[in-house]
Amino acid sequence: MTSRQADQVQTKTPFLQSLGKMARTNARDYGMYIALVVIVAFFTWRTNGLFISPRNIANLLNQMGYIAVLATGMTLVIVIRHIDLSVGFLSGFLAAIATIGMVSLHLPWYLVILIALAMGVVAGAVTALLVAWVGIPAFVATLGGWLVYRGLLSLTLAGSGTVIIPDESFNALGNGYIPDLFPANSAFLPGVHKLTLILGLAAIILFIVSDINSRRKKQAYGFEVLPASLNTLKLVFIAIVLGAITWVLAGYNGLSWTSVIMLIVVAVYQFMTTQTVLGRHIYAIGGNPEAAQLSGINVKRITLFVFASMGFLSALAGVLFAARLRSATPTAGNGFELDAIASAFIGGASPAGGVGTIMGSLIGALVYMSLTSGMNLMNTDASLQYVVRGLVLVVAVIFDVTTRRSSGGK
Repeated sequence: MTSRQADQVQTKTPFLQSLGKMARTNARDYGMYIALVVIVAFFTWRTNGLFISPRNIANLLNQMGYIAVLATGMTLVIVIRHIDLSVGFLSGFLAAIATIGMVSLHLPWYLVILIALAMGVVAGAVTALLVAWVGIPAFVATLGGWLVYRGLLSLTLAGSGTVIIPDESFNALGNGYIPDLFPANSAFLPGVHKLTLILGLAAIILFIVSDINSRRKKQAYGFEVLPASLNTLKLVFIAIVLGAITWVLAGYNGLSWTSVIMLIVVAVYQFMTTQTVLGRHIYAIGGNPEAAQLSGINVKRITLFVFASMGFLSALAGVLFAARLRSATPTAGNGFELDAIASAFIGGASPAGGVGTIMGSLIGALVYMSLTSGMNLMNTDASLQYVVRGLVLVVAVIFDVTTRRSSGGK
């Protein structure tokens, strides 16, 4: 071997070692991205490109909006080692309350939304009271809530059945798109939603700046970070993906109001969990509740916040779903809790608690709903769809347990 070849080997080896180490230590984080790429590629092939058409991508984001909102709250519940089975029918019940308020009481749409959100916070606080103060296991307490809210939903709509929502302002939350500030027929990019392009570009820049700042802070405190070359590769990949999604949406109708609300919720909770003391306390409780209590963290108060937040997001998800359907139905919310739990687990939340991210749950919801959308486009039998989604959930949990064991985690 010549000295030049030896230098090349020495140059490549650290990069390959870093790549292998990154793959091992971040398997849970990057596994879902790989799964998403595989799913998109498979359904694009099987549907002759229909899966990635602008119309289907827009519909997919609207369909996953309420599930992603629920999964955001469910992630925090799972992180503190609990579960909430009541969120599905709570969403349906509060959507029915909002609908009755508009149709029968003639209340303005924004007021009924505020009422539904407030009732959601109260419902979540009641659950927290049962779990943290009375000591009832969350599974039992929320299973009781599941039954109660299912009954209340049926009672609320018993006399009328499905109630049509006539308010177009309310319905726009589930079916409308943000207006473009620039003429659609302008000479520059005619037919393209330019505000969506601007927002997408701003999101990419914001993500890159945030990642660079986060990396610098970790280096300053002596934490291990990705090599500069790998970090750049990661940023380029994510920027390309975000740019592609933005371009596809801009070529259709732009961003929907559902997508905007979903992204705002994700951004707020991502900031809260990663940049605030409250977020650190939530993960501390999930890691070791007894140690967190001894260190001065008020576990009951954090539990109250998490479940009240879950109730708030349940109400918001119910509003988005009702607006999308333009109606309130006696079956609204059926299975929502399972979709939210599945999205959180697919996104990397651990059944053992203490592990899970908001961004991960967003990707998990996208993976989960992409499976549904792709199988619908392929006219897959509904029974087989349940089988496939169930297998994906089980594989995700097995992958989580396996990676935790291999990395020496609990």
